[in-house]
Amino acid sequence: MSSDFEGYEQDFAVLTAEITGKISRVPRLPPDEKKQMVANVEKQLEEARELLEQMDLEVREIPPQSRGMYSNRMRSYKQEMGKLETDFKRSRIAYSDEVRNELLGDDGNSSENQRAHLLDNTERLERSSRRLEAGYQIAVETEQIGQEMLENLSHDREKIQRARERLRETDANLGKSSRILTGMLRR
Repeated sequence: MSSDFEGYEQDFAVLTAEITGKISRVPRLPPDEKKQMVANVEKQLEEARELLEQMDLEVREIPPQSRGMYSNRMRSYKQEMGKLETDFKRSRIAYSDEVRNELLGDDGNSSENQRAHLLDNTERLERSSRRLEAGYQIAVETEQIGQEMLENLSHDREKIQRARERLRETDANLGKSSRILTGMLRR
């Protein structure tokens, strides 16, 4: 299990290094290349989020005594992911301001705060959506566990009913045997 986690860690490290390099290059690129780079970074950020989810699932499967170390690593990876997203948001704001200025021919200082506020709200919505998805995942897992427990209880009930039926048969046979022996003793 930890080998899967370590594989995900390596993939995450490589991916975040690539993302960091690309984010730092975005402001210096020509407009056409910037657009492609922004789209590329968005895809890689999504891949990084998926890797984090996979790593989180692996951590959940690790025995509790070993889980603490991996949980600490996950926290630091999530912080690193948050920093990357913030850096990307900043470079995207700079990029979108340039595009806007090119199209409209003005400096747009008044809308910069609005844009930052909208991006913050969008980010909050995305985080909320991820939390809802994680909650849904937990609910589905809980439902599966509950269903398995109900099936186990049903099998146990059947076993108990069969044992009870055998006891009744044995009790009836003992009663018959007792009457026969009593009859034989009387003769």
